Amino acid sequence: MAKLLYKLGYWAADHVKTVLFSTLALFIALGAVVLGMGMNFNDDMSIPGTSAQNTIELLEEKFPEVGKAGAQIQIVFKAPEGKTLLDSDVQGNIASLIKDVEKLDGIEAVYLPEMLQNYNEDQTIAYAMAIYDVPSKEVTFDQVDELRALLPATSDEGIQTELYSSETEVYPFEVHMKTEILGIIAAFLILFLTFGSLRLAGMPIFTAVIGLLIGIFCILIATNFTSIAAVCLSLAGMLGLAVGIDYALFIVSRFRQEYEKGYSIKQSIAIANGTAGTAVVFAGITVIIALVGLAIPQIPFLSIMGYSAALTVLFSIIVAIVVVPALLNVLGHKITPPVDRKKTTAEKVANRIKLSGKFMQGWAKALNKMPALFVIIGVLLLSVISIPFFDMKLGLPDDSFYEEGTDQRDSYDLLKEAYGEGYHASLVVVAEATEKDGEVLSKLEQLQADLMAMDHVDMITNVIPKESGEMAVITLNPTSGPNDDETIELVHDIRNAEMDGMKLNVTGMTAMNIDISEKLGDALPVFASTIIGLAFIIFMVIFRSILVPLKAVLGFVLSLGATLGFITWVVQDGNFYEVFGYATTSPILSFLPIITVGILFGLAMDYEVFLVSRMREEFTHSGDARKAVLAGIRDSGGVVTAAGLIMIAVFTGFMMTPDPMIKIIGMALTFGVLFDAFIVRMMIVPAIMLLMGKAAWYMPKWLEKILPNIDIEGESIMKELEKEKKQS
Repeated sequence: MAKLLYKLGYWAADHVKTVLFSTLALFIALGAVVLGMGMNFNDDMSIPGTSAQNTIELLEEKFPEVGKAGAQIQIVFKAPEGKTLLDSDVQGNIASLIKDVEKLDGIEAVYLPEMLQNYNEDQTIAYAMAIYDVPSKEVTFDQVDELRALLPATSDEGIQTELYSSETEVYPFEVHMKTEILGIIAAFLILFLTFGSLRLAGMPIFTAVIGLLIGIFCILIATNFTSIAAVCLSLAGMLGLAVGIDYALFIVSRFRQEYEKGYSIKQSIAIANGTAGTAVVFAGITVIIALVGLAIPQIPFLSIMGYSAALTVLFSIIVAIVVVPALLNVLGHKITPPVDRKKTTAEKVANRIKLSGKFMQGWAKALNKMPALFVIIGVLLLSVISIPFFDMKLGLPDDSFYEEGTDQRDSYDLLKEAYGEGYHASLVVVAEATEKDGEVLSKLEQLQADLMAMDHVDMITNVIPKESGEMAVITLNPTSGPNDDETIELVHDIRNAEMDGMKLNVTGMTAMNIDISEKLGDALPVFASTIIGLAFIIFMVIFRSILVPLKAVLGFVLSLGATLGFITWVVQDGNFYEVFGYATTSPILSFLPIITVGILFGLAMDYEVFLVSRMREEFTHSGDARKAVLAGIRDSGGVVTAAGLIMIAVFTGFMMTPDPMIKIIGMALTFGVLFDAFIVRMMIVPAIMLLMGKAAWYMPKWLEKILPNIDIEGESIMKELEKEKKQS
């Protein structure tokens, strides 16, 4: 691998125009396809095989009339202060709005509040129902926007007017670029402080954006052929940008190191590509394996999420090992550090350490003096932060998680004020006759009474019996909210209820979300153990050791526990949640733990590869385990620190977005990198390796013989270069 990438680096440096024009052509071609085909996101998060999904399929097969109804969007009204919705002037304004709504394309019917009789107790809040002539998934955002454009007719008269639907998407997914741009600016400043050059600070960001956009274009094209949720774009964006910058940073940093040793620009490029580039490839492969591993639980939307993010990481790797070497040759001496060619290599290295490695030298000395103390402090700190994780509850965000003043939150709060928490936790109960020639119709009255007698049931809002009598659909509202324990308990109670000749199934958005959370919770241990086991094998091959991979994965378990523990402590337990921009406390996003395991594990192993590969390189040359650890911290510690800070800057940009789903993912990755890069990789890992000494690199001879030699340190390259020097 190292020799291949060494040759690729030379080729890219010699064929700059070919590389850059090919990249530009691919970029333009994919952009043209996106413009021609457009995009078609689908936010369906159903999971085949769950009870709620099986019930939906049952209705589609045996009671299709229920699902054929057109999309329903509620137009919610709240009377001006001191008035009710029954006042004549208020009714006149509402009636005028409804007439305009009826004229819109796609509207089949509109039902006024007096027809639905849905006024709250003091008659200040109610809603009209706009019925479309197509199902929910076929209503376009343009149609919703046309409806929304009419609302000022009543809101300008002091009547608060909002749109709401539990089935139809009334608010399109938004990309909030301002916060992401702030993250990129922070990354640029970190790179500038690292290299002291504006050109070098901008190049990793430029190449990362190229790789990211190519990946994003591919995802947008794929939305026309498969079901991809809009959140996949944000996840792919934050990950592709972060790793793209880091991978370019590692190669550029190694290039400058090799140039300082006296190699020419092209030689330095090739060596950097063969050494740091090899580490980039294997670090990237680890991230891709973790992301593709999201398919292990066999949850469609989660699998697509992993594939989408893996695609952007793949393009980030390709750009790093092909485009970055070409650009390094273009910039040439403009980005190389000043080097006195008369000095020996040892003098150059010593000078570099003196100028730029003082902090890392000091950190290495501190670790060398008290390694056991640093291990104890790091392990205890992360263990304490992990404690709230054991009480973590999973759920999916609803509109109550948006900030006050947003359209989503205002409509949610209006309906909650009028009808209680349970309105947003509506459950669809499907009663099905279990006996041959059995029927439900004659038992319907008793069934409703039995349901109302259950704990946490507020009211039954709708009953639809099938004409043939063997099935009925009952809609009811719990007394509690969609993510409350009482609602979860009620769903299970209804499903487990024993009814005379009937089976009760429960579906609807609330039941679907409960099933998704439970399914994801059950899948987490299997997924985590599979990914960690696979990575252990890969690292054993890379580092030719048993204890180094074991230490790597155990360190990850610590950082993962601390990450999920901290998120639980803030978001679920409500400690300082306002500081992080959350409008309210909430359960943890149901697919966050699995996503965090996949992504954070890949990123953690990135830092492990770049830090420990330098240690392995030094140990191979000197045989001194302690010297190898100190060299790894001295030479790679600064780059790993910069890379970690860049990751944190990029993820913080996403953490600052108003969308609660993106916010919590960004927060988990921000603190995950903080804990793993700075406590695990820069403190615990080197301290443990100092304590283990040569034992860290132990590998049974029989095992070493059967494992392939990856040569991630580029030892074969350096031997060839030494031979060439001697011959010349």
